[in-house]
Amino acid sequence: MILMISGRTDIVAYYTPWLLNRFKAGFVDVRNPINYHLVSRINFSDVDLILFCTKNPLPLIPYLIDIKMPILFDVTLTGYNKDIEPNVPDKAKIITGIKEISEIIGKENLYVRYDPILINERYSVNYHIKAFSKINTLLEGYVAKYIVSFIDMYKNVERHKETLNLIPITKEIETEIATNFSKIARASNSTVQACAESADLLNYGFIKGECISLKEAYRLTGKLDFKSQKIRPNINCNCLQTVDIGAYNSCPNLCRYCYANYLEEEVSKNFKNHDPNSSLLIGQLEPTDIIKVRKK
Repeated sequence: MILMISGRTDIVAYYTPWLLNRFKAGFVDVRNPINYHLVSRINFSDVDLILFCTKNPLPLIPYLIDIKMPILFDVTLTGYNKDIEPNVPDKAKIITGIKEISEIIGKENLYVRYDPILINERYSVNYHIKAFSKINTLLEGYVAKYIVSFIDMYKNVERHKETLNLIPITKEIETEIATNFSKIARASNSTVQACAESADLLNYGFIKGECISLKEAYRLTGKLDFKSQKIRPNINCNCLQTVDIGAYNSCPNLCRYCYANYLEEEVSKNFKNHDPNSSLLIGQLEPTDIIKVRKK
């Protein structure tokens, strides 16, 4: 089993004490996002690999050395300011944290996402090229792989459309960004690839690959019995299947492009309903809950 922590919320940034308690307890409970009273119990003894996904890795860094299982780290780092990412910490601090992670687990087990790319008057094509170039320069020698994607029209994006004031991303924009990002990455002996994009960017210097591939999983676990999955309809995604222990509508980052906070008004309530000592990320187990142990 590959555990994702987390694509539904930023557990590392806001819930690390809870996560550490779950590691000590040896298991974690996860509510089914569709069937509220169906709870999956995941024993860490059944976990082969952990994929950490976060915009702020700093709270977990002091404890990385104590995690006794293979890990990958996926850190999202963009050039956006507080108008787009209201509660993400200062990017200079995040860059320092990425360097620390690279030194602890090795750059082959770390990748940085410049994601998602949106275009408006403030965040132009040239802005993104300059921002990515600066990030790449500051992280040279610490990061081997970058992953990018372009914005999708999620419910939360529609909610913030006046703030975002998006300019449609054309083929010409994709080409200019892909060509420049590839050139920048090559200059530091890094690679850049797309995440679940319909456009063929290989002709512009992107490499073909998955965010988490069977090759990577085998390198870290020695196992080959992982399944691929399709993350988005009609998009060819060959990433391996993961099990997410997060909860939707619980991320205080409040990024304007986020897919996971589709009911943004619920975030504050859910955050207040978090108990670091609970087996669940949000709330407590209830008498009518059905708990099933998940093995894979």
